[in-house]
Amino acid sequence: MSSRLNFMGALLATLFIVLAMSIFTVDQRQFALVFQLGEVKQVITEPGLNFKIPLIQNVRYFEKRIITLDNNDPERFITSEKKNVLVDSFIKWRIVDPKLYYISVGGDEARARIRLNQTVNAGLREEFGKRTVHDVVSGERDQVMTQMREKADIDARTIGVQIVDVRLKRVELPNEVSDAVYRRMEAERKRVANELRSEGSAEAEKIRADADRQREVIVAEAYRDAQKAKGEGDAKASSIYAQAFSPNPEFYAFYRSLEAYRGSFTNKTDILVVEPNSEFFKYMKNSGHDKGK
Repeated sequence: MSSRLNFMGALLATLFIVLAMSIFTVDQRQFALVFQLGEVKQVITEPGLNFKIPLIQNVRYFEKRIITLDNNDPERFITSEKKNVLVDSFIKWRIVDPKLYYISVGGDEARARIRLNQTVNAGLREEFGKRTVHDVVSGERDQVMTQMREKADIDARTIGVQIVDVRLKRVELPNEVSDAVYRRMEAERKRVANELRSEGSAEAEKIRADADRQREVIVAEAYRDAQKAKGEGDAKASSIYAQAFSPNPEFYAFYRSLEAYRGSFTNKTDILVVEPNSEFFKYMKNSGHDKGK
């Protein structure tokens, strides 16, 4: 009875081990290839629980998600102008045919990366060789990336891979070229700045000269108008004086003399040197009653 129980226990343990070795799961982020004696027998693309023959069959898993191939060092390319540019790019790819992927590169991701990098690198050299620096930097950059993705995808399909995207992160001139370009740009900007300053100074002088001319014209016209108004005022005053004193000219002469006396003797310290018989003292020497004498 004891030996029978031991046998049953051993049998159950064996069955459990065999069952455990027969069951495997596939994650939703993975593909699975079932091999039998080194030959691919089954491709599993859907997640879930699966079975295999223990000891005879084995399983390998491959990434289903998008993988990024990013170059650490920028590559040097030559444009149609025979100028060197440094290009930093990256590739987005994923496995779409795991069986073909395994047959082509042995399921080795490093080999796949080398193959894809070589394909994209060759395509970029061809595209850059057709374009100028301006085109690859800004003018046709999107077009270069689109064409490169399409060309690289055609080659990548032969190894069971899809190229999702090819992006140019940075396109710039080498340091030795950049320094010369920057110096030339700086000299050009200085030249333009000096031209603008010269034009500004000439325009400022023109504005100042025009303003001075207008000021002189305004001052002259104002002086003319002032003199005209003053002359008209004097004429009007003279007319008013004439109308006021024309009935009695002698009284007018006497009044003007009094005004002259008041203006001459405003201060006690004033000194007036004239002859005693001067016309200035006419009305001081004679009264109105002596007029006829």
